[in-house]
Amino acid sequence: MLKVTNLSVSYAGTPIISDLSFEVPTATTLAITGPSGIGKSTVLQAICGLVRISSGAISVDDRDITQLPTHKRGIGMVTQSNDLFPHLTVSQNIAFGLRMRGVSPRETSDHVEELLELVGLPDFSLREIQTLSGGEARRIALARALAPSPSILLLDEPFTGLDDETRDVLIHQVKSILQSSGMTSILVTHDHSEADFLSSSTLSLLS
Repeated sequence: MLKVTNLSVSYAGTPIISDLSFEVPTATTLAITGPSGIGKSTVLQAICGLVRISSGAISVDDRDITQLPTHKRGIGMVTQSNDLFPHLTVSQNIAFGLRMRGVSPRETSDHVEELLELVGLPDFSLREIQTLSGGEARRIALARALAPSPSILLLDEPFTGLDDETRDVLIHQVKSILQSSGMTSILVTHDHSEADFLSSSTLSLLS
């Protein structure tokens, strides 16, 4: 279970998130909705340690991760910008987190192949990032986030900017992956149809 307790985040003295508390039971998906600028993405960034929180606590399975660095939290994240390394191939991008953790080259290679199969791009191992379509890049970003086997997956508007057909395929892929893995996840979205399809519950942030 992911538990966020009395979370507050401020930028330059301006409150962005104030005293927010919620829980996400294991193997469920919480959708966070709300207007632009309300702080939805900030909540995810705080959970994975990308922004400093003003107060509050974050725990996973009763383990306090509030002060842990990002790479020790066991959390994966996919954003609409993908954040792929343009100078690395597809397989090198997916393998990055595994190599940082000292996983053997053979095990890394096998796991990368499994993940490419999982996201439906089995022949893309040597492709350059610049050659990928938007949907392909988003699926590679998903594979990279899944590579270290995180306990929590954060999805920050991962379907934004995709054409309808690609978006529909990716949404169904993500749901299948979440269900088969039993992973706990949070989806940030403006789209209530995405929230209804993927999530077990919804948290609406209001101004």
